[in-house]
Amino acid sequence: MTEHAHEDVAQFRDRARAWLDANMEPQTPNRMARPRGAGHQTVEDITAARALQRKVYDAGFVGIAWPKEYGGQGLTAAHQRAFQEEATRYQMPNLGVAGGTTFGVCANTMLRHASPEFLRRHLPRMLAGDELWVQFFSEPGAGSDLAGVTTRATGDGDRWILNGAKVWSSGAYYADYGMCLARTNWDVPKHRGLTWFAVPTNAPGVTVRPIKEINGDIEFCEEFFDDVELSDDDIIGEVNDGWTVAQTMLVFERGGGGDFVPQGPRRANKLPPELVALARRVGRDQDPVVRQQIARVHIMNTVQMQLALRVAGHLRAGTGPAPGIAAYGKLAAGTFDPIRARIAMEIGRGAALVWEPDDLEGKRAALNYLNSRIMSIAGGTNEMQRNAIGERVLGLPREPSFDIDKPFSDVVRDAANWTGKV
Repeated sequence: MTEHAHEDVAQFRDRARAWLDANMEPQTPNRMARPRGAGHQTVEDITAARALQRKVYDAGFVGIAWPKEYGGQGLTAAHQRAFQEEATRYQMPNLGVAGGTTFGVCANTMLRHASPEFLRRHLPRMLAGDELWVQFFSEPGAGSDLAGVTTRATGDGDRWILNGAKVWSSGAYYADYGMCLARTNWDVPKHRGLTWFAVPTNAPGVTVRPIKEINGDIEFCEEFFDDVELSDDDIIGEVNDGWTVAQTMLVFERGGGGDFVPQGPRRANKLPPELVALARRVGRDQDPVVRQQIARVHIMNTVQMQLALRVAGHLRAGTGPAPGIAAYGKLAAGTFDPIRARIAMEIGRGAALVWEPDDLEGKRAALNYLNSRIMSIAGGTNEMQRNAIGERVLGLPREPSFDIDKPFSDVVRDAANWTGKV
């Protein structure tokens, strides 16, 4: 869209508003976000969303702040924010959790580490909705200790042969690629022998299995790799320098970094609508205890939003180690989400436990309660965030580590032979 290359933000906003009004369905007034787990997204749902994503992309309103050479528009974060603000009134493509991972985590990480050839090959297809990406990161034996992964990629000329397993990959059942961390050198310490690969989910030897969750959904998946053949063209970053790439990915996974423009209001200037609606639904909106509980959540929302803005400012200014700074926002979510969910259950009482089958609002409090521990575990536990803050930001002593300087092959051997005796 070269004719709009020098368009200022106001002109861009006017053009975006006109296009949205002519091409997109309006959003239902006062509609609250659908709770996680309230209805499974099928492959057919995602296929329809991909077609809508292509429509927005062809109009020049996807990848607004991404480089032109990789399919973006080459505009500013202010242009992107203007479009997002206008788009809140319309039904935009819902590519599910894998859509969030594709644009919020994987693409941003690739832009900082992948080769220009890799970016030209994949990023335009990501923007158009033709490629959805997930993270092949955690393993059955490597969660909090991500550097302990044992999925291996063995070099064979200009080929790599991948074997191993991954788990907790959100949305992998409909994704096209996984960004996969594998061990490529076992004779160096665990942080120095890792490499990232692009793995097609339909490649021979790849098996994706959904995992049924407590909320009834199958968002999470596990993957198995049996002699999956990859090439040098599939490498993201440098061979054996995967931990550097992983640190970048963790910053984005924790909600910070670069020019990423978060969705939603910049200030928590309204009372939490889902709690207000719940209190009215059960006839407790005039109960002083309930009103105090809603006020408490409003305060937490305000504090969390202000913290997010402060974290974003530090990340833009580069005033501290990015993974440690980003950990503040992740820790806040992991701390506040369970409290908010418990308060909703206290307000709703019995109505939060039973509902009619088609009553979406009736199940909201219960689903949010079942999901409330996600941010305290996924992407690094609260304890890991506290470690990152303590060690990287506050300068506290590191926790003792017996394997930090050992070749990883020795670590695996010693673990297998460990008897528990001192």
